[in-house]
Amino acid sequence: MQDAIEAMKALIEEINHHNYSYYTLDQPSIDDADWDKLYDKLVALERETGMIFPNSPTQRVGDQLLKGFDEHKHRARLWSLDKAQNHEEIMLWHNRVQKLVNEYNNQHPEEQLPAPSFVIELKFDGLTLNLTYDQGVLVQAATRGNGTVGEGILAQVKTIRSIPMDIPYREGIVEIQGEGIMNLSVLEAYNKTATDLLKNARNAAAGALRNLNPKVTATRKLNAYFYNVGYTDGLAFKDHQEMVEFLRSNRFRVSPFIHYYDSIEAVVQELEKTASLRHTFDFLIDGLVVKVNDMRTREVLGYTDKFPRWAVAFKFEAEEVATTLLSVSWEVGRTGKITPVAKVEPVDIAGVTVQNCTLNNIGDIERKGLRHALGSQVYIRRSNDVIPELLGKVTEEPDGQEIVFPEQCPSCGSLLELKGAHLFCLNRLECRPQLIGRITHFASRDAMDIDTFSIMTAEQLYQELSVRDPADLYQLQFDDLIKLERFGEKKATKLLAAFEKSKQCDLASFLFALGIPNTGKTTTKVLADHYRSLNRLMEATPEELITLNDIGGIVAESIVSFFRDPVMQQSIERLIQAGVNPTSEEAPVIVNTDNPFFGKTIVLTGTLTVMSRDEAGKKLEAMGAKITGSVSKKTDIVIAGESAGSKLTKAQELGIRIIDNEQELLQLLGEA
Repeated sequence: MQDAIEAMKALIEEINHHNYSYYTLDQPSIDDADWDKLYDKLVALERETGMIFPNSPTQRVGDQLLKGFDEHKHRARLWSLDKAQNHEEIMLWHNRVQKLVNEYNNQHPEEQLPAPSFVIELKFDGLTLNLTYDQGVLVQAATRGNGTVGEGILAQVKTIRSIPMDIPYREGIVEIQGEGIMNLSVLEAYNKTATDLLKNARNAAAGALRNLNPKVTATRKLNAYFYNVGYTDGLAFKDHQEMVEFLRSNRFRVSPFIHYYDSIEAVVQELEKTASLRHTFDFLIDGLVVKVNDMRTREVLGYTDKFPRWAVAFKFEAEEVATTLLSVSWEVGRTGKITPVAKVEPVDIAGVTVQNCTLNNIGDIERKGLRHALGSQVYIRRSNDVIPELLGKVTEEPDGQEIVFPEQCPSCGSLLELKGAHLFCLNRLECRPQLIGRITHFASRDAMDIDTFSIMTAEQLYQELSVRDPADLYQLQFDDLIKLERFGEKKATKLLAAFEKSKQCDLASFLFALGIPNTGKTTTKVLADHYRSLNRLMEATPEELITLNDIGGIVAESIVSFFRDPVMQQSIERLIQAGVNPTSEEAPVIVNTDNPFFGKTIVLTGTLTVMSRDEAGKKLEAMGAKITGSVSKKTDIVIAGESAGSKLTKAQELGIRIIDNEQELLQLLGEA
């Protein structure tokens, strides 16, 4: 028995070595027939002994269909990247980095940071992966999710043969971050024999990795590249180059394109050169990533609330192509707004098949000269390589058929009303898309944050349980849900628990969830902070509301009309009766009113480096300041960080006091 176990260990090591040579290094070290013999011998030994080691190559494709994905909490947050659209914005990012380095060096003469040097990497266009190795063994793989919590996809990731099942480093736990992709050549080969063609490599990779059947994932023959060690139990790297060598020495596939530069001028030249080569790679990229090389500098620079300050993504310019406008359909939103959606002849832009483009409204159609464009050639562009945008006709000739603007709602048949450049359906009680949209918005993350809820759930509850209003959600029972298709006991119980948990909510989120016309998160927070009571707000007059910052006459009338509407009043009353309890934090107690910010109306704009804007806002509010989002004659102070734009310009035009020195801000806050 012991001899068989030792033989299995030796076979696993040998097969994994050959896999590494073939899939990671692209240097085959054995022919297929000999590899098959080794693999078959391992399978026979596993059957004979009844033992299977976790790093065995036989475990790359599981036999069981998974029931769902479990949540996985990352040990280290996976950050998004700030974006630069052009060379000027790259230089602005560099200037911020240099400024922070200089400030640190001035304050720490004995711990000088080196002059910034940089690394450029490809920005892969696939699905972000976060792998967890414990004592060298792959124990978990997860999607990025929200950066803190992702979905566990270990069984799917094991099918990617370029990912090692175990690594030489065995000193505790490490998290390795990279991108799961489908090579373009593999996509082309797959589609030659596939019944259902895959449209593009990005969706093919993401869809495969989120497929509950790992055998389906395996058929896609995915690949992966790795670029970061996100977490370790104590391992430290001097610079990015040292970290990349760690990845290579532990058998991870690393990008074929990593360049190091001592000056930002050299970086800019490389960005321009590589952008012209984007289509020469055998995989999709949507930009390049520029990072500070030195790890200690990264630690000093730190993070904003969203991005690392030591890295930036250089996004390629959007590509424009010509295609044929086939039709325009009309979609109804939750507010009743009718949005035109253009369908075009499918066309490939940077590896993605585009066939639908959103037009803003009928005014957009007129402005772009598209009124007589059906059947004509039009230009489309993927803005920032994401959003398909219809730009206009290729020629100015009226050679197409007319786009007919609807007079009736395409869903419920009610007469439409034109308000400015937008068409609206006013049938709020019976128009299906409006009702489903309102319920979906109510449950969304920034609103009531009802876990597991989706638009598919809203549609199912509308269709089968006659849910027409957010208040109806809190009347649902276990017996109602369990009889629905795709609703097992676990899902029904989890959704009911999410409903119950959402009842305790903050007032700002509740107001946002209600979907008051012409209000967003900023306005609902202003309302919550001022009134701190739902009843007080519901009794407010337009005259009161317009005294608040960021609220003008139109918004004030929208708020008052909303709360005077008997339908909305009944819905809110039912929500409260169901136990929904929107509360607001007490106004911060101002200990010292003798400070420079007490009673001042302040606007924060641009990027602060010593703290986030949210953090600064909370500190200012604690000193008695009012924080607003727009500059007006009522504004007392504008605090301007890096890359401050139109708000700073308006403040200068109005002669408003401007604080654009963060050291001065810290002194005024009493923290310098």
